[in-house]
Amino acid sequence: MSEAPQPRVPCALVIFGAAGDLTHRLLVPALYHLRRRDLLADKLAIIGVARSDISEEAFRARLRQGVRETDHRAAAEADWKWLASRMTYLRGDFDAAETYARLAARLAEADRSRHTGGNYLFYLATPPQAFATIVRRLGEAGLVRETDGRWRRVVVEKPFGTDLHSAQELNGQLLSVLQERQVFRIDHYLGKETVQNIMVLRFGNGIFEPLWNRNHIDHVQITVAETVGVEHRGAFYERTGALRDMVPNHLLQLLALVGMEPPTCFAADAVRAEKTKLLDAVRRLDAGADVVRGQYGAGAIAGRAMAAYRRAPDVAPDSTTETYVALKLMTDNWRWAGVPFYLRTGKALARRHSEIVVRFRQAPLALFRDTPVERLTPNDLVLSIQPEEGVTLRFGAKIPGPAVQLGDVAMRFDYRDYFNAAPNTGYETLIYDAMIGDATLFKRADDIEAGWRIVQPALDAWAADRAAAPAVYAAGSSGPRAADALIERDGRHWRALVGDDIGLTPHKATRVAAERRA
Repeated sequence: MSEAPQPRVPCALVIFGAAGDLTHRLLVPALYHLRRRDLLADKLAIIGVARSDISEEAFRARLRQGVRETDHRAAAEADWKWLASRMTYLRGDFDAAETYARLAARLAEADRSRHTGGNYLFYLATPPQAFATIVRRLGEAGLVRETDGRWRRVVVEKPFGTDLHSAQELNGQLLSVLQERQVFRIDHYLGKETVQNIMVLRFGNGIFEPLWNRNHIDHVQITVAETVGVEHRGAFYERTGALRDMVPNHLLQLLALVGMEPPTCFAADAVRAEKTKLLDAVRRLDAGADVVRGQYGAGAIAGRAMAAYRRAPDVAPDSTTETYVALKLMTDNWRWAGVPFYLRTGKALARRHSEIVVRFRQAPLALFRDTPVERLTPNDLVLSIQPEEGVTLRFGAKIPGPAVQLGDVAMRFDYRDYFNAAPNTGYETLIYDAMIGDATLFKRADDIEAGWRIVQPALDAWAADRAAAPAVYAAGSSGPRAADALIERDGRHWRALVGDDIGLTPHKATRVAAERRA
């Protein structure tokens, strides 16, 4: 059965911050992948806006290099030429009215020459302090006014605010110019296949949804671990820290997808309403008991020495900025009452790995009381997000032999192997959805504010005690010991970050190693 053709919408895509790293590494490679999948309309214009004084030829050459670095297949020159032929560059200051006058003229020309239909998608790939300015100037220039069936949309990158108050203020500034339906607040994690698959896994399979509640699930772990340090982003990270950088957006969006109630349909507002309800049900955080923050010290990762965070460029020698944070969250609703959600994220850790672990309650051990079995295999459903994308179900099985002994079994589904998935940056689906007007994977104003409301108690507590230093953990480790204590006090343990055969018993690990040698 053939797939239904996907719509391709004529439009002009304007990228503010087009000379920056985000455009070079992610946005234009994503557009290239969309072209290769025939998901871009022929009636497309791409206008890059930035302060850099570069020629259009140099602009295209830099973006071409970004495509080569991202897509390791033999580049399709015809697809790149198609994309490059639709690119132009406009130099200008984001707060200058003259920039928007010239942009309006460039867009009018695109409407005439490329027949874009007067549909404009503005992508703010800029520092967050420019968001409100750009939207205000677009409004003053009349470029976001929708008339005669023409749509105008604005994609806003993260971070969206630095706390609850600033997020509310930014929402107010944007919504004074735009309608909520015109604002697409992006979180690139929601473009990953495994993340999108959470709803399909839960609501499209009768074997999972009946078990997806406090009666059958013991707890949930959400991990986003990075091996990189702050490198040359010290100035940014000193103002931000791990909590602001990762939790209100990435981790809480994953929590919302795992915990939300079934929406009435997959329409954007129905899905986003259920996500916000889940976040609103999270119990107020006890910053003293349920939050751990850490900062990496010197260590080694994959045999390479790494200096302590405080030795990084533009970082204060006595910095108390956290590079690691772990939280325990409780949700006060009918489905999840009594089920803890443990979240952790950090830099300079032992392994780059993002995953969601759903740990089911154990069966009674009574049946095995007269056998050598001393413990049962934990039943985990593991949703791997990066660098691998897939799903693993872990359960116990009898080891062949006369005695009753249990070993771990892992059934794994891998997106790349099963579907022969094409290379992607995580932005392809999000850019395409913004073009066709599907806001399901984008955050609404109340969603953003609900996330900040959850973490605000921790931000307030740390601001009140600026001298309190984060727990130091060695670069290349699994994080601070206090994070282990956070979960161990409940009689639970984090799923291991280290080792090639994470979470397997010695018997299973031995069998896997033997298979690899064979």
